[in-house]
Amino acid sequence: MLDKYLRFLRGVSINRIGKIGVILTTSSFITFLILEIARFMGIFTNAYAGLVVYLLFPLLFIIGLILIPIGWYLRKKTTGKSGKELLTESFGDQETKGGFFGSTVFKSIALFSIINILFMTVAGSRMLHFMDSARFCGTACHSVMNPEWVTYQDSPHARVACVECHVGEGVGALIDSKINGTRQIISVTFNLLERPIPTPVHQLRPARETCEKCHWPDKFYGSRLKTIVRYDNDSASTTGYTTLNLKVDAGKVSPKGGIHWHVAEENEVCYSSVDDERETMLWVERKMPDGSYKRYRNTSITNSSIQSKGEEARVLDCIDCHNRATHIYEDPRDAVNEQIRLDNLDRLLPYLKREAIAAITKNYSDSTAAMEGIANQLAGFYRLNYPNISRTMTAQINRAIMILQAIYNRNIHHDMNIEWGTYHSHIGHRLVEKSGCFRCHNNAMIDEAGESISSNCIMCHSILAYDYDKPFGYIQAADTTDPEFQMHQYLKKEFLEYIID
Repeated sequence: MLDKYLRFLRGVSINRIGKIGVILTTSSFITFLILEIARFMGIFTNAYAGLVVYLLFPLLFIIGLILIPIGWYLRKKTTGKSGKELLTESFGDQETKGGFFGSTVFKSIALFSIINILFMTVAGSRMLHFMDSARFCGTACHSVMNPEWVTYQDSPHARVACVECHVGEGVGALIDSKINGTRQIISVTFNLLERPIPTPVHQLRPARETCEKCHWPDKFYGSRLKTIVRYDNDSASTTGYTTLNLKVDAGKVSPKGGIHWHVAEENEVCYSSVDDERETMLWVERKMPDGSYKRYRNTSITNSSIQSKGEEARVLDCIDCHNRATHIYEDPRDAVNEQIRLDNLDRLLPYLKREAIAAITKNYSDSTAAMEGIANQLAGFYRLNYPNISRTMTAQINRAIMILQAIYNRNIHHDMNIEWGTYHSHIGHRLVEKSGCFRCHNNAMIDEAGESISSNCIMCHSILAYDYDKPFGYIQAADTTDPEFQMHQYLKKEFLEYIID
């Protein structure tokens, strides 16, 4: 049986081009099977190996199939023989007798055609599955996507596949993503891409098709306590606690609404921004209970050329505030605060917070220089100013250096021109003036009646404690005559009143 099919392959190889086609088709098919088995067994896990398995070998297989009929066509043209004569010449009378459809040749062609179809189906489905994996997205274009891959792995959505947000559902979304991916490949190949890469908000699917598969406005109700821990730049890196009561209602439970009021379907909010970048608002509209719209214009923009740069109106959704829901780049102060809070950085080291910030925010030329500079900054400070601590707390200092180097490598990527603050989040309003909430909630956004969009703090949260030396809940142990304690009691009362309402 095997000899019969080997004779068939030799017969198909009618000339040099046919032989090349048979060699390419056969070798790529066998190699694909071997490598696919190896990947299944975990021998190959690298994205580049996947590219070879799922892109290169199926491509060679197709090229081989194309070359075989081309070889027959050229043979027929140069010899002037008919197709039947060429079949007899290649396979002999024994293989072609009984008419073409009843011949051994036809049966062989039918069998190999079925094998080809099955192979291309399996290879194509495996290729699509592989290209939809997070590892492929993050590592196939390593130098370009490495920053996003690093932040993705340490994010709240680390178990959510990239395609869930960047592609969406449906054939149309799949085709659009492949076309966009082709453009990206061309940009990478010819070094045409921007550095840093702009946040791809314009290519993302609507939040109702992605985010709201897991999060939806009907479930945003009640309130949530959030305690923010910060450390001072003094010798003891003194702790300060800020406790907020976040009002996360969408207006479904409390008539006062809350943060997610903005995305409730009955509270539609639209806006237009300069160059459609979602940073500087030209105007904002809100849907009124009677179905009409009230527009607030940005009176701080007086330049007519800037006013004309607004694109089509956009309906505000999750991504307008949660713009860094996954690829989160940290603020250096927040990153150090968090590592101190987790006890990864020892506060017994004097001026730890101050020196840590100084070490990771210096302007280094590359990652190698940064690793060396961070180590020299921290070790040198204690060796020069606290020689006893430098000797007795060497382990703590070395651990601090490792933690700070890891913070730097996670957030700073010189090859892609990503520095501190390159990508900032629109959640909240603390780090960048007129970012986040204050893009819309500021005194410059005025309606026709001359009223501005409110920026009252208690619309979205109550401040139960601000930079206090104890977490919220311990405040009652304080001196009741302390003015700060009395302020906290007032804020606590305001919080309880909100809960009752």
